[in-house]
Amino acid sequence: MDSLSDKVAIVTGASKGIGVGIATALAAAGARVAMNYSSDRDGAERAAQAIIDKGGKAIAVGADVSKVADVARLFKEVDSAFGRLDVLVNNAGVFRFGAFDKITEESFHLHLQHQRSRSDSHRAGGDQAVRRRRREHHQPQLHRRIASRGRSSVVRSTKGAIETLTKGLALELAPRKIRVNAIAPGHTETEGNIAAGTFEGSAGAVLAGKTPLGRLGRVTDIAPLAVFLASDESAWITGEVIRAGGGLVVAT
Repeated sequence: MDSLSDKVAIVTGASKGIGVGIATALAAAGARVAMNYSSDRDGAERAAQAIIDKGGKAIAVGADVSKVADVARLFKEVDSAFGRLDVLVNNAGVFRFGAFDKITEESFHLHLQHQRSRSDSHRAGGDQAVRRRRREHHQPQLHRRIASRGRSSVVRSTKGAIETLTKGLALELAPRKIRVNAIAPGHTETEGNIAAGTFEGSAGAVLAGKTPLGRLGRVTDIAPLAVFLASDESAWITGEVIRAGGGLVVAT
């Protein structure tokens, strides 16, 4: 499969879970991939090396995408390594959730502050992509990936803000041939969910039972959607939030 041959992609939060899955799938489709990490350098470098071992091209780049200056440095490093940018997948995020009355003040403000910083980094990423569009003759495609992790009202509020930003950016950037879409996964088996105890005991079975397709999501259910949205096959799609949750949305 070479639907992304000669394309260059950045995947943030690509040291584990869905981020690694998306980066690996993009590379398998022919893209050169920059795998961003904030703290798990070993995880990102292992994933990048796995891509290289299979004949692909990948680098691991450390940057805190909640900081605009780090985002600018990330793009500069990708420029230096690959000379261009076609696809941006914003995957990194804070992973804490729970019932509203159990959310601490520190955790609440962490989510809101991260959301504001993440919005800034999205804007910075869009700005970087637009600058490259002006400088180059190819048409970069800017994508948003949103992970819905749990039923926390705080998490939902921040995800809702990103969905709104996705739609607004899609309208603003469409004249420049930059497409902006989002993927909203359902309950997915990732290292983050497992570490948070999301599926402990009978919780996993209960969540699977509520899902019409009868199981939890897998990273391999999500990654192909990112490849599709990054390819020319989705050239007529922008401003959309694609929900991949086994039918859970229509069942609730």
